Amino acid sequence: MDRALLEQMFRQAVAQAQPALAVSRHLPEKPKGRTIVIGAGKASAQMARAFEQAWDGKLTGLVVTRYGYAEACERIEIVEAAHPVPDEAGFLAARRMLETVSGLGPDDLVVALISGGGSALLPAPAPGLTLDDEQAINRALLASGAPIGVMNLIRNQFSTIKGGRLAAHCAPARVATLVVSDVPGDDPALVASGPTIPLAGSRELARQYAELYRLDLPEPARALLAGDGNPAPKPDDAVFARNSVSTIASAALSLDAAAELAREQGIEAAILSDSIEGESRDVAQVHAAMAREIAQRNRPFNKPVVLLSGGETTVTLRGKGGRGGRNAEFLLALAIAIDGVDGISALAADTDGIDGSEDNAGAFVDDTTATRLRQAGVDPLAALAENDAWGAFNAVGDLLVTGPTGTNVNDFRAILIR
Repeated sequence: MDRALLEQMFRQAVAQAQPALAVSRHLPEKPKGRTIVIGAGKASAQMARAFEQAWDGKLTGLVVTRYGYAEACERIEIVEAAHPVPDEAGFLAARRMLETVSGLGPDDLVVALISGGGSALLPAPAPGLTLDDEQAINRALLASGAPIGVMNLIRNQFSTIKGGRLAAHCAPARVATLVVSDVPGDDPALVASGPTIPLAGSRELARQYAELYRLDLPEPARALLAGDGNPAPKPDDAVFARNSVSTIASAALSLDAAAELAREQGIEAAILSDSIEGESRDVAQVHAAMAREIAQRNRPFNKPVVLLSGGETTVTLRGKGGRGGRNAEFLLALAIAIDGVDGISALAADTDGIDGSEDNAGAFVDDTTATRLRQAGVDPLAALAENDAWGAFNAVGDLLVTGPTGTNVNDFRAILIR
């Protein structure tokens, strides 16, 4: 029963973030000239479909999404590319997108549909860099454990499309950006590395972060980072004066929807935060300590209660052959920390339906998970050391597989204490 309730809360959170509901509430003012739709991200195809259905004027467009995430559109072309490491399809799509918004006038409107994942889906290497270089940069960032804000500041240095550069290329047309936010704190400039929104942060700060996280960057990228080439537009640049930005779906709204469902079932809900960051296994330790305190001492909340949180944790790769994602790693660490403490169950999943590189959205755990893993021949601590959370949960049938959900407001975590 607890597993069913946890999954129901997850699906309620996902439903709250569906573009079909959100896009129609945030339509921009119609232009005198043309309307061109562009976009990138895991939810961008669903956003494009919803925009097409809600917009009664003429439009054309090009949107790039992850393989397997496409939606049928009549007037907007949908292209698929690789995520999380960019590929040739994304490289060609980025080039075509820049061509699509070239030569526009002040009476034209560009509608940018942006969601998480767009950083990888729009690879556009800076002068002197190649697609191979951008792929190497992405791999280094993904393995670094750096938070999303740091990763996007660094990515911005090596791109001709990120950090507001795409919007600058649209000028003098007006740009209206609709954002499905997958970043802690919902800063729209961080979603997909902000192709239409200038990103705060200097080249010097990017250098410091690259050193702090010991990034193994290719030589051309190190050379560019050491210099001042490929400067990014500033947030106060006049080229952005007529543009608008609307965050149409976010983790905060989704957590509120899940909390409401829990209360309808007679269970109090406590939203800890919608913007939690940090190492997945460390975040799990904090959540587990709170869950144990409630289970054993009925504080700081009375049971039954469900603890809800969102944001984007990170995983620093330590193992060599493991499979999994940040939510599965969170849960494996949580399972070890709540082993044998009665009445605790949990779900953690990515709201886009894919946690890491496998086909699961996340997984389930309870106070028996660690024992069941050992009975199945899996040492939980060894699996965690190898970053093999997917293998562990697959061994006991505790993976949550939903397929692509059509949206992306980042991680969803629910811990139920009876």
